[in-house]
Amino acid sequence: MMVLLMVLVFSLLLSSIILFVGGVISKKLEVEKEKGSVYECGFESSKSARVPFSLQFFMVGVIFLIFDVEIVLMMPVPLGAWLSGGEVLWFSFFVFLLLFGLFFEWWNGALEWKV
Repeated sequence: MMVLLMVLVFSLLLSSIILFVGGVISKKLEVEKEKGSVYECGFESSKSARVPFSLQFFMVGVIFLIFDVEIVLMMPVPLGAWLSGGEVLWFSFFVFLLLFGLFFEWWNGALEWKV
């Protein structure tokens, strides 16, 4: 217990020293108009870089990534025909959770495209 406390104190002390030294020796950034503007091939920006973004694209992308990663995690399971009963139960729970998430998104209208 004492060793864990010493490691914790040493870690906090070392990280505090590194943050303090980094803040002291870093160059203070000057806020300039040119540094905050958009650079387009040497020309001034014709319009703002802040354009409206459809949240529907974002939601479909996030849902795709989540379900794609889950399917990749499920791919080696059919190769393991030697699975025991407990592992089959966990895999069934995982598939049920995946289907529940899909139906939940469908029920809430996240998969329907709104124009």
